[in-house]
Amino acid sequence: MPRIAPQPGIMDIALYVGGQSRVEGVDDVVKLSSNENPFGPSPAAIEAIAASAAQAHRYPSTDHAELRAAIGAVHGLDPERIICGVGSDEIIHFLNQAYAGPGDEVLHTEHGFSMYKISAKAAGATPVEVPERERVTDVEALIAGVTERTRLVFIANPNNPTGTFIGEQDLRRLAEGLPEDVILVLDGAYAEFAEGYDGGAALVDEFPNVVMTRTFSKLYGLGGLRIGWAYAAREVIDVLNRIRGPFNLSNTQLAAAEAAVRDRAYIANCLRQNATQRARLAQGLADLGIPSDRSDANFILARFTDAAEAEACDLFLQSRGLIVRRVGSYNLPQCLRITVGDEAAVTRVLDAVADFRAERGGAA
Repeated sequence: MPRIAPQPGIMDIALYVGGQSRVEGVDDVVKLSSNENPFGPSPAAIEAIAASAAQAHRYPSTDHAELRAAIGAVHGLDPERIICGVGSDEIIHFLNQAYAGPGDEVLHTEHGFSMYKISAKAAGATPVEVPERERVTDVEALIAGVTERTRLVFIANPNNPTGTFIGEQDLRRLAEGLPEDVILVLDGAYAEFAEGYDGGAALVDEFPNVVMTRTFSKLYGLGGLRIGWAYAAREVIDVLNRIRGPFNLSNTQLAAAEAAVRDRAYIANCLRQNATQRARLAQGLADLGIPSDRSDANFILARFTDAAEAEACDLFLQSRGLIVRRVGSYNLPQCLRITVGDEAAVTRVLDAVADFRAERGGAA
């Protein structure tokens, strides 16, 4: 019998593992492992979700016109240059499927989001890791890493899991430094948390080989529904739409996302709360001898003395019902990524870490 074999690269993919959500034998658990909005979705989005149930027997639109129009109106973008997907993950898959394949290379940064590597391998391409500079995207290293085989360059800005951010000047230098036939993908999953940042939209308007991806999973609190979008040149959007399933988003997803993006007052309040608690969490950890880089996202990357201390702290936090994220798979074994929760959650984290440090004899 002939052996049934998958395409090359598929079996090289390490399965993605989501943030832990429960601790055996522990009640009153606070999940701070997946960078979710602690306040949940907008009440308007919840109402839209409930109302959509009555239309569950109807197929959704194939062009997502109403959602694209809402996104365009809120962000000042051309709806014809927007594509919607099942989270921004699906759009990352589309980009690799459409523009990379066997013999091609896909660049990503040292501590970049793992889906870049997974999607590249799924397309048969070779992911290439480029060093960062003290956990910050290194523009010069990315440009130097480009070869004649490079087809895509992915960066998250702010980055996940580091929370670090590079500004418009660095982004422009990167866009200008890449060949015109190499696509630069600016993953803006956390763009809203970086004050004054447009996610790269202006660069998309200026450079036809720049693509911006965004998500409703983080700030908008709709991670459970899986909705994302991208903004790019018309030619790129046309290509991606040719491989997008016609009914990839349900009526419920479309209605919830439209309601969420239009509720600007709710979003503004979530951003204020995040900024306040993020600063409190970072300073509280620093006071305990645990540093972190400035975060422009909704999480803090806490740095410990070594991997053993990070693991020990994680286990201690779990015993207190606090679930954070180990990031050894992102080449950061000495770190824990901690989602910024509400005021009560941040208090619990700081109290627990203080107790952990006290048991181990104080700060490092």
